[in-house]
Amino acid sequence: MGKENHILAIDQSTSGTKVLLVNERGQIIHKCSKSHKQYYPQTGWVEHDPIEIYENVKKLIIELVQTSSISQVELAVLAITNQRETVVVWDKETGVPVYNAIVWQCRRTSDICKELKEQGYEEMIQFKTGLKADPYFSASKIKWILDHVDGVKDRAKEGKLLLGTIDSWLIWKLTCGKVHATDYSNASRTLLFNIDTLQWDDDLLDLFDIPRSMLPSIKDSNKIFGLTEDQGLPFTALPISGVIGDSQGALFGQKCFEAGMAKATYGTGTSVMMHTGELVRGSKGLVTSVAWGLNGKVEYALEGIINSTGDVIKWLKDQLELINGIDEVEELASSITDNKGVYLVPAFVGLGAPYWNPYTRAAILGMSRATGKAHIVRAALESIAYQVKDVIELMQSESNIPIITLKVDGGGTNNCFLMQYQADMLNINVNASRVPELSSMGSVYLAGLGIGVWESIDEINKLNQEHQVYQPLMTKNERDKYYRGWKQSVDYVLVK
Repeated sequence: MGKENHILAIDQSTSGTKVLLVNERGQIIHKCSKSHKQYYPQTGWVEHDPIEIYENVKKLIIELVQTSSISQVELAVLAITNQRETVVVWDKETGVPVYNAIVWQCRRTSDICKELKEQGYEEMIQFKTGLKADPYFSASKIKWILDHVDGVKDRAKEGKLLLGTIDSWLIWKLTCGKVHATDYSNASRTLLFNIDTLQWDDDLLDLFDIPRSMLPSIKDSNKIFGLTEDQGLPFTALPISGVIGDSQGALFGQKCFEAGMAKATYGTGTSVMMHTGELVRGSKGLVTSVAWGLNGKVEYALEGIINSTGDVIKWLKDQLELINGIDEVEELASSITDNKGVYLVPAFVGLGAPYWNPYTRAAILGMSRATGKAHIVRAALESIAYQVKDVIELMQSESNIPIITLKVDGGGTNNCFLMQYQADMLNINVNASRVPELSSMGSVYLAGLGIGVWESIDEINKLNQEHQVYQPLMTKNERDKYYRGWKQSVDYVLVK
């Protein structure tokens, strides 16, 4: 296609919205962003205003079009990636939400999930969905809205209400109510989607008492979802494609197209996701999701969430005051050549996969009179690499698929000591991407495939190849010694 083709991407996240303009060489040429208000009506409750989110999307699109001077003829498609699990219920006729969006972080439905477990439904839920009966996911949030907002349950049963994750809400608004749809990746995070049949599941809908009439249709991520019709936008009839949840978007953006490819996003915590291709059921804290639907084929992923990684460095700075800024961490860790048996187990909110123990608490072990600041800082960095190795080892054993490379992104990738130590611990290459906005780029690549900007995965693979490769340098004996010390330290602090 001609050089005039550009892709407009909406990245709607937990804290705000970004809109990006990407050319067909995969380069981000314009970007603007806007945060939205977080609502905390009670302790543990988190909400967003879905109207504010959509208005922000429109404002940002207008701003981007004006600042870039892009014309409609140069725009090929609109892509969407979004915060997963956050859910909206709205009136089919008026388009007015019946309640604020309930955010994935919200814990108000803990009692609903606890009751389902006590009634013996957890095994059925996990088998059908690949997920846990947890308030993190959408279904219990929907049930809460239907049960607690006056008159809503009756209106839902009368077919007057619709529901959706944020992608569905944006698509519905952009198309002026013509399209009510989601993609497989977002559907698979709702606790209402059967990962075997690839359909909404009647048993789960009955369990949560949610009418089927509320649900969106489900499409491949690279399908054309519809055309924009909102007259408040600077263009109309722009195809919408490349719809995918943000973590899966990052997996696609990292070009983890083959089974055995995995990505780790280093943030406050770390999300490790492995492309398995075929369906692999997770256990010990791993969850199974749809990675994406592409050209009529659905592929799967395993995901493990680590609670405290980058947050450990923040703790060193804010609570212990051992460092003044994160730029000191690498220098301190590199100033000693051995950890001298000092380990930090950062179980500030318990341990996730593979231990799945919410009651364990953090500890520093192995200190002697010679232990100094550098040892504790190094132990904090090493703990991040050990936890990622824990999850990677579990993924490999659960799937029986060897991980052939680890692609990494997020703030932690700026720390060369951590990245090298990660490669040493895993004994595989670690590829640190230099491309920003990987969730957005995943949606962009899918949208481009959807409308023919790019013809194949091979073409995508040739784009944005900038990355730094860390190769393992440590001997097997060294690696085994350090990792054995970590496992012994975790075992020591685990609440049995």
